[in-house]
Amino acid sequence: CFQCVCSLLLRLPLTPILFTSALDIPVEFVEKNVKLRGTLHHITEKGLEVEHIPISIPFITSIQRKCLLLVRLAGVELAPGGTAWLRQELKPRQMVWFQLLGREDSALECLVLVNKGRFLSMCLNEEILRQGLGRTARIEGLHHDSRLYWKLQKRLLQAELRALKKNKGIWKEESYSERIRDSIANNKFVRTLKEFVDHAVRRT
Repeated sequence: CFQCVCSLLLRLPLTPILFTSALDIPVEFVEKNVKLRGTLHHITEKGLEVEHIPISIPFITSIQRKCLLLVRLAGVELAPGGTAWLRQELKPRQMVWFQLLGREDSALECLVLVNKGRFLSMCLNEEILRQGLGRTARIEGLHHDSRLYWKLQKRLLQAELRALKKNKGIWKEESYSERIRDSIANNKFVRTLKEFVDHAVRRT
């Protein structure tokens, strides 16, 4: 009967929030770098298209229209082969975790993690750089004076340096000294840091 159905629904846990757009995510979630999960649908030149899945989701939400979030690999400037590598490495409908670092219009800047076995996970941001399939870039969305910003930037730079030393990916054709010089010259983060230092010197 109708009353029985209503009674059952009232006993169910509250429906978790299902995010169908980057703009639906509260600012507090981004500022606190909340980690969300979802299933991968598409890999495009703009980023990963992911369907958000709340931690627990009652059957009633299954009838909702599915919308995809655009998730970018924060701190990474993909090389031409980077997108192809992601398509080979990731499977359709694969579960991914994405930690919110920033938001720009309809896109989310995130650290993206995938499970590699029962107890292991892989950070796609770092792995792309280890494979020599991208360059480090400034992490958009995080305050540059925050501890988290410098911690993550250090991890990404170390991953890029590993690929550079092993002549992997985009670093394969050049000599070591040329690769170091080009990496510094083309690195957006390094340029931004230099501009900050120059500005500070002019003010003193």
